[in-house]
Amino acid sequence: MRASLRPLLFALSALALVPLTSCNYRNAKDTYYLISVNGKLPYWKTVQEGFNDAAKQYGITARIVGPENYDPNAEASALSDAVSAHPAGILISAASAGAVQGGINDAISAGIPVITVDSDAPNSARLYFIGTNNIEAGHLGGERLAEKLHGKGKVVVFSIPGQPNLDDRLKGYRDILADNPGIQIVGLVNTGGDPNTAFDSARQYIAQTGAQKIDAFVCLESASGKDVAEALKRENAKDRTLIAWDIDPATLNLIKQGSMDSTVSQRPYTMGYFGLKMLDEVHHSHHGDFLPSYSTDFLSPYPVFVDTGSALISQENVSVYEKPVQQLTQK
Repeated sequence: MRASLRPLLFALSALALVPLTSCNYRNAKDTYYLISVNGKLPYWKTVQEGFNDAAKQYGITARIVGPENYDPNAEASALSDAVSAHPAGILISAASAGAVQGGINDAISAGIPVITVDSDAPNSARLYFIGTNNIEAGHLGGERLAEKLHGKGKVVVFSIPGQPNLDDRLKGYRDILADNPGIQIVGLVNTGGDPNTAFDSARQYIAQTGAQKIDAFVCLESASGKDVAEALKRENAKDRTLIAWDIDPATLNLIKQGSMDSTVSQRPYTMGYFGLKMLDEVHHSHHGDFLPSYSTDFLSPYPVFVDTGSALISQENVSVYEKPVQQLTQK
């Protein structure tokens, strides 16, 4: 009787070990990089929080690198250094798709998984993109703009032309304005990520009167909204509409006060958190060489794009976002 139980007991013991071994295949030596530009912005601090929280949950190491200002070449250099360190994976936002394409391809060739986040490099060998459907998010802003201007007015846009995600946002706005021919985009300010440029340009446009009067200002990146709001405040231009991008406590306060009509919010925490989890999954599950492209592979194990969502925030729903944003800033 005892002899017949021995194989069963051995099998049960082996099964008992499965959860333990499957839960402990990670260790602190698994290092993952998050690379971006403008790292000092509240938006990127939120992405970093998500990235770090996922690393803590998994007991792995997170490295956050890249320039604190808008410098695509410095980001490309940071990517090159990261590839040389041969980490377990890289999450990168492409400030300039062309500047980082070579580095991404080098990483993939070396067996390092790369996922783009926030801003894509679609012609590179990256596995896939996690972020906002920026065209759809632009539609949200465009619909709000058409509503506030009642289908007629002149608009100035603040952006960084050539950055893929911002170009998609502008396309989303233009899609909506195509059905509202009375609304015209008469100016496109290249801020270069510099808030001073946004402030100075806004004051110049606010000064235009008569037939040249600007009725609305649209910001497609997170750095310029607060500075345009300050320019409007100083010029006492209360009859203009301002629609910004992304959220932080200051932006939410401006909406509550009525200094800013609304903002289009992304989910940066989700990008960082989910991005690291997916990198870790690829690192431990993918065997063999990576393909140069999975977007055309019918049997690809990876999606082409993961949409983390977006929303329009105005005085009607700003209170919903205040508590979670405050929690992040207190970390």
